[in-house]
Amino acid sequence: MFGDLGKIMKMARDVKEKMPAMRAELEASQFTAAAGGGAVSATVDGKGLLTGLAISAEAVADGDAEMLADLVKAAVAAAQAKAHQAAADMMKELTGGVDLPGMNGLNGLFG
Repeated sequence: MFGDLGKIMKMARDVKEKMPAMRAELEASQFTAAAGGGAVSATVDGKGLLTGLAISAEAVADGDAEMLADLVKAAVAAAQAKAHQAAADMMKELTGGVDLPGMNGLNGLFG
């Protein structure tokens, strides 16, 4: 029983030591997703904050503001989902797949 506790404590120390580098790597990352067959493209940083948005001339020329707004939301949400998944994957790699309380996904990297 105490052997397992020792392993968990060591893992927690390792995570704490490696976390700043993982944070920096994630913050420097960019995640892009498109919607409407590429009519709208959104880019977010590793925290999920919007850093870029591209809208095709065809999407604007259509004049359907509601559809354009939906495409923007879909593209941003998809890019944010990619960022969140990257953070979760980094945490899983860092912890060897063990779920440490309070250290999952973006909460663990940006908590």
